[in-house]
Amino acid sequence: MLKTEEIQAFVHIVKAATMTAAAVRLGVAKSAVSRRLSELEEQLGVELFHRTTRKLVLTESGQGFYTRCIQILTDLEEAEHAVSQSHHELSGQLRVAAPLSFGVMHLGPAIIEFQKQHPKLSFDIDFNDRQIDLIQEGFDVGIRIADLKDSSLIARKLAKMSTVVCASPGYIKQHGAPITPEELVNHPCITYSYLDNPNHWSFINNQGAEKIIKVPKLMQANNGSFLSDASIAGLGILRQPTFIAYESITKGLLIPILQNFSIAEINAYAIYPPTRHLSQRVRRFIDFLVERFSGTPYWEQCLNHTGN
Repeated sequence: MLKTEEIQAFVHIVKAATMTAAAVRLGVAKSAVSRRLSELEEQLGVELFHRTTRKLVLTESGQGFYTRCIQILTDLEEAEHAVSQSHHELSGQLRVAAPLSFGVMHLGPAIIEFQKQHPKLSFDIDFNDRQIDLIQEGFDVGIRIADLKDSSLIARKLAKMSTVVCASPGYIKQHGAPITPEELVNHPCITYSYLDNPNHWSFINNQGAEKIIKVPKLMQANNGSFLSDASIAGLGILRQPTFIAYESITKGLLIPILQNFSIAEINAYAIYPPTRHLSQRVRRFIDFLVERFSGTPYWEQCLNHTGN
């Protein structure tokens, strides 16, 4: 029968990528970690890692086993908490991955409020726009702003996200504002580099017909706040989610344009790996976010400002 310490050693090796680092995390000797892994592989009758002189890489069997091990350890932890704690008291760690701009501007205040409500809970947060593998990297919850494709992950919608095309008052005064999407080809545009096609902007007219415009790309970056600053400085026309642009629009630093043409909405989701028993802290944290962002998000109100 597999031992808990063998499973824990295996999981820590995967997360740390080396036996030495795993030993440090576990507080044991490297030889003990190596022995536990060898015993585990012997019992299973398979190799869990491809071994090289520099690193350990999971085999296909190892990847599948890792997913199950994460679930086993989660179940054990939840069983311990169920016995030792009252139903209403949350503790333990929540690992959360979220996009940088949305995370800092909107999710951060929510996490702080939830932490205040549950002081025995701890958070490990990764604010990063890269695509994170929740299972591989050991995260409990991820926030994704996207048109989600089919996935093995479970998703709960948090809020809708509109996109707006805008420019600074100074830019519009000097260069004018395009009246139709086709006129964008005569304007320098500022684009977000993590999109699949950053300089291909899609619009939908009043008849529901879609038009894709290839815009001239003046500047590209992977951070929305910087792109806002560039557009506010008058460098060009920006296409951006309202959850970033709303403050600048409300203050008059950016002006929405092309508002007679729609842009397909995307949504913010809380995603998590499928489990037989979702932990109380994960479930209640997601419920908290769903309630907090329910209805029309405050960042959508900027669209009521008059554009050109």
